[in-house]
Amino acid sequence: MSVNGVLVCGEITREGDIDSITLELLSIGRRLAESSGEKLIVALFGDGIGKAAEEVAYYGADMVYKVESPLLEGLNVDIWVEAVDGLYREIQPKILLMGQTATGMDIAPRLAFKLNTPLTTDCTDLNVDAEDGLLLRTKPVYGGNVSGVFKYQEEPQFVTVRTKAFEPVERGSAKCEIIPFNPDIDRSMIKVESIERVKEEVVELDKAEVIVAAGRGIEEPENLEKLQELLDLLKRYFDSGEIGCSRPLVDQGWLSSPHQVGLTGQKVAPQLYIAIGISGASQHVAGISGAKKVVAINKSSEAPIFKIADYGVVGEYEETLPAFKQKLEEIL
Repeated sequence: MSVNGVLVCGEITREGDIDSITLELLSIGRRLAESSGEKLIVALFGDGIGKAAEEVAYYGADMVYKVESPLLEGLNVDIWVEAVDGLYREIQPKILLMGQTATGMDIAPRLAFKLNTPLTTDCTDLNVDAEDGLLLRTKPVYGGNVSGVFKYQEEPQFVTVRTKAFEPVERGSAKCEIIPFNPDIDRSMIKVESIERVKEEVVELDKAEVIVAAGRGIEEPENLEKLQELLDLLKRYFDSGEIGCSRPLVDQGWLSSPHQVGLTGQKVAPQLYIAIGISGASQHVAGISGAKKVVAINKSSEAPIFKIADYGVVGEYEETLPAFKQKLEEIL
């Protein structure tokens, strides 16, 4: 069987709902499908995903593949790569889209190697070249200072897409066909280990509408509580928020690596990003290029963060934050 088309590898949340990155991928996927005259296909992977598959069928795809197996419960990367590879061999899509998420970046490089095709990660725009039908892949380069456009001949045309680079597609009234697919997984890859389960810290910077980020300028780890108080106020208005940080705070053990924003951390696109005590080195700025509004508080007027900030306050954050919080209390 050969369907071809544009294949979106969707994701499902821990609660079993459609992840927002899936709807964003369907948005750009529809544009690419119309430009190339191909079908738009979305695939969901996991165990017990019937409800999510039924729901995603209303979001503009031409067909949904429900790739379901008990072996896909959790994220065993090798098994997931086998499942995606199996689906690829079945439908032979010309374009393959994944999210620039923890899941996507675990799977995509391994899958690209298996498919012997170039992978372009962290794309912020995609278009089909009208002359040769190849995918034009736009992504930040040189620490986010400029954007580069890449094009390759090999198929599938394989990319990961930065979260919030595209508006999510809206739910429609028409439901497309749902096709069950049973992946042929080599059970010899399954390894059973007995491990102690610990409570996992959940930090979803890529989904946060507001991020309050700390740099070494906060001076002491105890001062993170002041930033948390500010975040709690802002979450009265925003649906979701997280504490972020620059790399030095992770290196010093003040916050765990999932909080890190930047070239070697997470790339984020919140509605509001507040940088407190962050100088604004290019590595950090590369991670916040998608932010809608950036507010910077720094005691040095020469801090590079002010060059990209929409609003800036020069001063000690200990003096600025109380006034800031007081004003928010009045507004919110």
